[in-house]
Amino acid sequence: MPELPEIEAYLAALRRRITGEVLERVRVQSFSLLRTFDPPIDVVAGRGVIELGRLGKRIVIGLEGDLFLVVHLMVAGRLHWFDAPGAPLARRHGLAAFDFPSATLTLTEAGTKRRASLHLVEGREGVAALDPGGLELAGSSREAFVAALTAERHTLKRALTDARRISGIGGAFADEILHRAKLSPLQMNTNLGADELTRLYDAAVASLDEWTRIRIDETGDGFPEKVTAFHPRMAVHGKHGKPCPVCAAPIQRIVYADRETNYCPGCQTGGRILADRSLSRLLKDDWPQTLDDLE
Repeated sequence: MPELPEIEAYLAALRRRITGEVLERVRVQSFSLLRTFDPPIDVVAGRGVIELGRLGKRIVIGLEGDLFLVVHLMVAGRLHWFDAPGAPLARRHGLAAFDFPSATLTLTEAGTKRRASLHLVEGREGVAALDPGGLELAGSSREAFVAALTAERHTLKRALTDARRISGIGGAFADEILHRAKLSPLQMNTNLGADELTRLYDAAVASLDEWTRIRIDETGDGFPEKVTAFHPRMAVHGKHGKPCPVCAAPIQRIVYADRETNYCPGCQTGGRILADRSLSRLLKDDWPQTLDDLE
């Protein structure tokens, strides 16, 4: 799932390309994508793009007439840019196309499950209704972060990825944040001392800021076409069996259902290996039950 740094990279590329441009039409190929019917999608035709923003992991495109397109890529949704008008949609994975006078933005989704969504809403109150409510870390205080993190009792991995509490973090960057903070992913959020909470706050802010710069700088003047949850510069996420860049201990993972958590036993758990079998009950009780829980 694209997380805050990837969404910001998309936004940086889109702002250069479509701000001030006229959206000629939206072609919706997948009936499951469009989640609103009033106003109808055809009313966007001929309206200029006046702003772009982010709502958690959603991309918000503001149009003339106080209309807003809200795109949620979920796990496998991706955006693609074509310097040609009316570019065709991929037959298998194409969901929608946004047509501009000299270019096309398309939305695709890999796999057979259709989870990506598109809303067309009126006014900022319509956008606000789609906000899961999580705290935006940029500019937030340590106190606000702690309040959001500890609002409900969960493991740290779950607490960081709860979009109702903290905005923009998914499984990949939760792994990276916890490694930077030297905290176990299965530590309970209510059992942290003041120093540990400060470490976690500092790690979360620094990680998201650093990775946003990395993603934007890597894209440059291009368009983000290889958006993935894995990156060679990541410390632990997707690095099972490889040496930790800090202590050289082999990175371990906890697998439950089709999700996994990556961690360094040397940096995060005092050398202990967190065995999957003994944690099955904890993971069952504390893991997100649906993709909607992951926002």
